[in-house]
Amino acid sequence: MSYRVVHYINQFFANIGGEEMAHVPPELREGAVGPGMAFNQEWKGEAEIVKTIVCGDSYFAEHEKDAKAKVLEWVKAEKPDMFVAGPAFNAGRYGYACANIALAVKEELGIPVLTGMYEENPGADMKDKVLIVATTNSAAGMRKAAPVMAKLAMKLMKGEKLGASCEEGYMPNGIRCNFFEKERGSKRAVNMLLKKLAGEPFTTEYPMPTFDRVAPNPAIKDMSKAVVALCTSGGIVPKGNPDHIESSSASHYGEYCLDGVDVLTEATYETAHGGYDPVYANQDPNRVLPVDVMREFEKEGKIGKLHNYFYTTVGNGTAVASARAFAKEYAQKLLKAGVNAVIMTST
Repeated sequence: MSYRVVHYINQFFANIGGEEMAHVPPELREGAVGPGMAFNQEWKGEAEIVKTIVCGDSYFAEHEKDAKAKVLEWVKAEKPDMFVAGPAFNAGRYGYACANIALAVKEELGIPVLTGMYEENPGADMKDKVLIVATTNSAAGMRKAAPVMAKLAMKLMKGEKLGASCEEGYMPNGIRCNFFEKERGSKRAVNMLLKKLAGEPFTTEYPMPTFDRVAPNPAIKDMSKAVVALCTSGGIVPKGNPDHIESSSASHYGEYCLDGVDVLTEATYETAHGGYDPVYANQDPNRVLPVDVMREFEKEGKIGKLHNYFYTTVGNGTAVASARAFAKEYAQKLLKAGVNAVIMTST
């Protein structure tokens, strides 16, 4: 008899729709759906997805308590040997849902759980509580993710001992596993040094954290003559989001003119951000992008001028590499326009 698995996916992978359908409530489907079919193929009959739970990302974020209760009810009724969520890749709300529902199943039902996502996904912060397989930042990496997740899930179902994270493919979770290397430490160290000196790739045994340090520019001596620009990762856009900036994992930024705009109003601006409650930002967009205060400073002579363009994107689940690319591009526009300072607001 094969192992029984319950799988959790979002509305996109269930082929319901994208962001416009992220509000759909949880539903229970028979058998495997979407990526679940790839898992079944990898298990080759040893395990099978008996039920698939589908839930919209926005619904889970806005009704987390109710969504969890419904999912737990369905999982408990099935009495599965394994619960798998995702993979979510770099979808922020999806990753958050996968990690949190997996933790709830693990803690409340005592069932082995597994999920997968990109290392910069906000849900990956729970890697010390839930086993998370590291994936690429987009669904294009499904072919690589499915075999790793399926193999790891099978080990969990069989109760086999897991190896180190570097061997099994899951994110380091703070638990150290002792094992014997084929070569002694001194020889491995010399080999790494030789590869480094030769410019060849090598894998360190003690990865250091990467800190992006940016040297600050000299202080502006006279702010009363400075041109100041506003930028934000809070997703403030003209009403209707004309450039369709994504609510999470943004692929681009917006550039909008402020000529003749003294204050952002509910009728003309809104937030595209999907990672926080938009109500207060939509009621008064100046809470995120303080155009009103900057205009006051301009009139009072505290600053020379507010730059006539602002730049905006959504930081929710957006890859660091993408954010860096956005800033690199529009920073050149700011320099060319003679901007002396930038105020970057978040949420």
